[in-house]
Amino acid sequence: MDHFADRLRAAPQSRLQRAAAAEALALAREFARRAQLLETPGAEPREMPDAGMFAAADQITVAGHDLALVLKSEEEVEEAVRLVEEAQKRAGV
Repeated sequence: MDHFADRLRAAPQSRLQRAAAAEALALAREFARRAQLLETPGAEPREMPDAGMFAAADQITVAGHDLALVLKSEEEVEEAVRLVEEAQKRAGV
């Protein structure tokens, strides 16, 4: 996740506009949703706001670290890693 965020920070604006920032925001939102569901089961998760393409890397970092704190099993960690790898491929960074 940190590697993906670093790649986004180094990406040119044109790449962020094409797809990278949207992929990053989608991943950050999914991480935030999962973390909220684990922390407060039964509560409706709040959606992470779109803070703009230049904040997408930071949003992944924050949401990813929050999720890492509440994951309970190796399978959950593996799933999170898979999500990052897929998002990074789609983002092209």
